[in-house]
Amino acid sequence: MIQLVRPTEAMKEQAIEFRQEFFEHGEFVINGSELFDKTDDYTEWCRTIDANTKEETVNPNWVITDTFFAVNDDRIVGIIDFRHTLNDFLKDLGHCGYSVRPSERRKGFATEMLRQILEAAQKTGMNELYLSVERKNEPSVKTITRNGGVYERSFKIDGEQADIYRIALSE
Repeated sequence: MIQLVRPTEAMKEQAIEFRQEFFEHGEFVINGSELFDKTDDYTEWCRTIDANTKEETVNPNWVITDTFFAVNDDRIVGIIDFRHTLNDFLKDLGHCGYSVRPSERRKGFATEMLRQILEAAQKTGMNELYLSVERKNEPSVKTITRNGGVYERSFKIDGEQADIYRIALSE
């Protein structure tokens, strides 16, 4: 159905169009995009996310992170990142963020993207992942629970109630 692929320079036009669809729908935060929503330089963004995949080159304020576009029929339908560890800043954000472009929602892409990330996390030896979600984001709550997420705790972010879910990878 979908493939998770690392962003490349060859995907630039399609990636810009993907981002623009969010903006045209009034969405200026693209979760799981490693700040793709905040950059004007796609080439530099590709360099940054590549650097963040390696211990030797990861930003000292960040953690090792893999970022992927979700591609279906040669079209970018989503983006997802996988943070291998959590630092103090990320403890309430979790190991993973993701977004599906507005025109491709409610088709099961987020559920499949997360399922594939869980497989990748298990292969790295991780036993569990934590994900956060604003409580009012019911589609994302369903995505997490469909993948085995169990409610752990609540917190507030930017005045919004949010929850942390734990997904066990091996028991």
